[in-house]
Amino acid sequence: MRYPHWIGRQLAAVRALLVFTVILGVAYPLAVYAAGRLPGLSDRADGSLVTVNGRTAGSAIIGQSFTGQDGDPLKQYFQSRPSAGGYDPQASGASNLGPEDVVDTLPDPALAAAGKQDDNARQSLLTQVCERSKAVGELEGVDGSRPFCTPGGVGAVLAVFGHRTTDGTVPHPTRVVSLNEEQGTVKAPFIATYHGVKVETARYGEDYTKGLIVPIKGDAPTDPAVPADAVTASGSGLDPHISKEYAAIQVDRVAQARGIAPDQVRALVQDNTTGRALGFMGEPAVNVLKLNIALDRAYPAR
Repeated sequence: MRYPHWIGRQLAAVRALLVFTVILGVAYPLAVYAAGRLPGLSDRADGSLVTVNGRTAGSAIIGQSFTGQDGDPLKQYFQSRPSAGGYDPQASGASNLGPEDVVDTLPDPALAAAGKQDDNARQSLLTQVCERSKAVGELEGVDGSRPFCTPGGVGAVLAVFGHRTTDGTVPHPTRVVSLNEEQGTVKAPFIATYHGVKVETARYGEDYTKGLIVPIKGDAPTDPAVPADAVTASGSGLDPHISKEYAAIQVDRVAQARGIAPDQVRALVQDNTTGRALGFMGEPAVNVLKLNIALDRAYPAR
């Protein structure tokens, strides 16, 4: 029986739909599932879950925090890399803040005085890095200072006012403001004067956009004691690894909390350090979850 041309086209479309439904909707998913059941792949297909005494402790490929109910780091455990999404797989992602994000949006002091949070306030990427570095330095007993950070743990950034020359500089400032230090929150700005002009702290609500933004490097070491992965989140926010350098500065604190020798902790760090991907990509890294589980098995916290 010969069908009209338009009916033939519809039947062909229906046949294509059925064929691709069987191939892509049934056969392909079954093939992928079957491949995931192969020896050596089944664990990864199920999320690389790590169990301790029959209970799931986490995933070897997703980071997690090791903090107490108050949010403070547990001293007997190695700490993970910061996460912009709180280690939530459903909120995976970076902060989307770039290196030029150096000026904070200051909170309303009236709300702070009332014990309320200002939802419009926002820390710049620089201040986040400075604050984390200061906190890690205090926790690990190392120098937490780093370039372009104030001793108080915010970005060391000035707004410099005055006539700008053709090269964009302000050689003779008339006013200088420390943008990330709010009036009333610090005793004095991180730097007293700039080019002979007294530095002011920032006032909430004032517009400083006409000033020249000048980050101040300061005298912190160019190579900080706190490594970069301790103060910056990964692109996914789910990185389960830390660098060997970050692990190294945590050894003494963990050893003291568990009452063991630092060399015993270093041996476990080495056992849980992975090499470069394919032997040449990236850097060696330490899986934090596996390391902490190994610590609990070998040297339970007192």
